[in-house]
Amino acid sequence: MSGALKISATVIVQNEADNIRDCLASLDFVDEIIVVDGGSTDDTDAICRSFPSVRFFTNPWPGFGQQKNHAATLARHDWILNIDADERVSRELRDEICALDLDGDAADVFTVKRLNHFGGRPIRRCGLYPDRQKRLYHRERAAFSLQRVHESVSGGTIAHLRHHLLHYTYADFDDFRRRADRYATLAAQQMVADGTRPDLLDVLLRPIATFLKMYLLKGGVAEGATGLVLSLSYAHYTFLKYLKGSGLFPGDAQRKPPSV
Repeated sequence: MSGALKISATVIVQNEADNIRDCLASLDFVDEIIVVDGGSTDDTDAICRSFPSVRFFTNPWPGFGQQKNHAATLARHDWILNIDADERVSRELRDEICALDLDGDAADVFTVKRLNHFGGRPIRRCGLYPDRQKRLYHRERAAFSLQRVHESVSGGTIAHLRHHLLHYTYADFDDFRRRADRYATLAAQQMVADGTRPDLLDVLLRPIATFLKMYLLKGGVAEGATGLVLSLSYAHYTFLKYLKGSGLFPGDAQRKPPSV
């Protein structure tokens, strides 16, 4: 767009036809949008190419951090704003980013507050808010880690933005359950790669600790039924992660990492 901010937005995708249009529309203030597709079989490609500011690439899936770093290498600008296909830049965050003096600011990385939605409802308790994420960064001074899951930007000096990145995460419990199994496998593989082997106590007690922390200590009880479902869901994810990493079921942590 004319007069767009000299920032390159990066988005990695795979079968995100349901999400990607709104994601890209929220990035209309940047100079270009780099989309890297790991192998979609739906209409993701066509939707992305309908946006004039999008430069669309394909790259076989190497992992989350690797794919995001690859996307950054394709950008024309050094300042990178990375968001996921199920995220949207709020108007307030857009205005805040546009007001930054990126050439003169001392920071190399800026965090944003991520407002997670579950079933379309914003969640401000359960320990899921403000969920700060490093998303705006200078690619010569910072980059994504190469962890299998929960990758994050590392390096550089950090400053914090005030406004929200909107995250329309799980549509419902079934959606959470389906993705929890994939992410649990990745997390277990990361534990094995780091030389960590959970024991039976981890498998039994950590899910309980997760539930108590989210539901009681982090105020999930005040979210009503949604808070209960979320706390139980994350406890289930924790159980899967430590079970897969424990080796009690050989092969779980050694399986080929799933794509996005």
